[in-house]
Amino acid sequence: MKVDPSDIKKIIQQYRKKKGMLISLLQDIQAVYGYVPEESIEVISTELSIYPVEIYGILTFYTQFYLTPRGRHTIKACQGTACHVMGGKEILDYLSDKLGISEDETTEDGMFSLERVACLGCCGMAPVVVIDNNFYGKCTIQKVDTLMKEYRSKEVK
Repeated sequence: MKVDPSDIKKIIQQYRKKKGMLISLLQDIQAVYGYVPEESIEVISTELSIYPVEIYGILTFYTQFYLTPRGRHTIKACQGTACHVMGGKEILDYLSDKLGISEDETTEDGMFSLERVACLGCCGMAPVVVIDNNFYGKCTIQKVDTLMKEYRSKEVK
C-alpha cells in the first residue's frame, strides 16, 4: 500500500490540539498500513513540530509498533518459562525453519510474520502459540503444522 501524505495529514488532524496523543496517532497510522511507514514519520514531524527522534523513541520502545510491513498473519510463539519447558523453543525453531524466516521477519509471500514473545500469561496451556488474536494451547509441532495449513488454505479460497 502506497503511503499518501494527505492521508497521514487527515489522521493527524484528529489529534492536532490534544496533549499526549503521539501513541494514539501512531496506533491509528499503523491500523491503516499495518506498520508505521517511514514517510509518515516525516509528515508527523513536520505537521506537529516534533523531532523525528522523539517519534522513533516511541516506536522503538513499545513492542506494539512495527517499522516494516507485516504479514497478513502474525504468529507469536511464547517463550515464557512454562512454554519453554513444555517445548516452546522447539516450536519457535520449527516455525522459523518451516517459514524460512527468523524472528521479527515476514515470509516472502507476505503471508506470515513470526515473533518470539516473552510471556503470554497462559502458563496452564503451555506451550502457547497465537496467530493473529487466536490463542492455541498445548501446541505440538504437528498442531502448529496443521494450523499453518489451515491459515494458508483460508487465503486460497
